[in-house]
Amino acid sequence: MNIDQIVAAVVEAIEDIKGKDIIVMDVAAQSPLFERMVVASADSTRQTRAIVENVEEKLKALGVNGRGLEGKTNGEWVLLDLGSVIVHVMQPAVRQYYSLETLWSTGATPPGTPTSHQA
Repeated sequence: MNIDQIVAAVVEAIEDIKGKDIIVMDVAAQSPLFERMVVASADSTRQTRAIVENVEEKLKALGVNGRGLEGKTNGEWVLLDLGSVIVHVMQPAVRQYYSLETLWSTGATPPGTPTSHQA
């Protein structure tokens, strides 16, 4: 499964649970550890956890296993490491405070927008 298929599956899984404000960033030039970062918002800790669980389940069904999971107990900001893709699901206040889009801004694109790595 290529990275664009993984990202598409992540975005779809987030949308299934009504995640909002989904941003996909190509950070390959900025990080040797991963190529894409997906950031999304959820309205509650319950929704944050449900989104991440849905992403895990959908990707596992496609043969992509997560390498790490942080923040699920608290639920305000959950990070899922899928190897070449990192997923952040955050409540709006936490997302605004940390402003990952600004920190990693050189590669932010809305989902479905072609990137330089797509064939």
